[in-house]
Amino acid sequence: MTLLHSAHGGNTREAAGVLGIAPENLLDFSANINPAGMPATLRHALQNSWQLAERYPDVEYASLYQALAQHHQVPSSWLLAGNGETEAIFALVAALAPRKTLLITPGFAEYRRALALVGSDIVEFRLREEDGWALTDALLDALTADLDCLFLCTPNNPTGLLPDEALLEAISRRCQALGITLVVDEAFMDFITDQAGMIPTLAGNPHLWVLRSLTKFYAIPGLRLGYLLSSDEENVARMRRRQMPWSINAFAALAGEIILQDRDYQQASLHWLAQERPWLLAALQAVPGLTVWEGRANYLFFRCDAPGVELQRALLQQHILIRSCANYPGLDERYYRVAVRNRIENERLIAALGKVLNDISRGR
Repeated sequence: MTLLHSAHGGNTREAAGVLGIAPENLLDFSANINPAGMPATLRHALQNSWQLAERYPDVEYASLYQALAQHHQVPSSWLLAGNGETEAIFALVAALAPRKTLLITPGFAEYRRALALVGSDIVEFRLREEDGWALTDALLDALTADLDCLFLCTPNNPTGLLPDEALLEAISRRCQALGITLVVDEAFMDFITDQAGMIPTLAGNPHLWVLRSLTKFYAIPGLRLGYLLSSDEENVARMRRRQMPWSINAFAALAGEIILQDRDYQQASLHWLAQERPWLLAALQAVPGLTVWEGRANYLFFRCDAPGVELQRALLQQHILIRSCANYPGLDERYYRVAVRNRIENERLIAALGKVLNDISRGR
């Protein structure tokens, strides 16, 4: 049973309320946000752009679309930006209205919620712990002609695992052959330096849609900015026409224009992750009672094998919030996810985990 009602990480208000403390007194490992905070270039721009609040944003967001198109080297007509990637998910599902959709479980909750709104029949393909939670070619056999849509999250949330490139290509080919729309969620792909993702394969593959988020890597979840890409220009244009005017606020649009050009921030963030993710992985693996899977994203997924322990509740008593994965289909209260943060904060998490599990083993 989960301690918190929220279906997502980052709900520090609810978690702090359990303890009767202020949210800022919690160390949040439940939300997968770059601990560097927003880029200094953006902070400076926001501080000098308050006048943007006094007029409407450009209803066509021409500068934002130009920045996104240049960043990915695609036509701007392939892009639809929105108030966070979640808006893009709901807009895409509303436009596609698939009759029958295959979902990978465990996976991000908002696919299911969006599909339920259009009455899509949902079929599950369950990842297996005996496969190390990895996506396997068994998925190819599950792709049948009666399906309209497949959602993939790469890297997967919550496991952090990235499918093999050859398998992804095979999945895309089979979806194309069967007329299945393939939606690939790459919300955390910016954290992975040696992978380009599926965007370079969009040309000539109008069945493929890619979702991206700017809130995680650039630490702007409160601004809300995400987008989708497809070479199906007609469908993208139709979705733009149906989109609510001014769905992106002026400050979020400004953020998208600035942060994609901040090479120093990007390199510093990748250097941080290259140092801290291996350190945190090794430290978690050394904690007795935990089984940890080596993902590729800025978070790590693990199972707590200590019987009867409510790890989220126990760590909350030490003012540390982690993500319980008990509300993911296919998982239970033994599974958790933690973000990679800076060294001092990561050390604090490891110390707290050690104390909790040691106390339990001693019967305290």
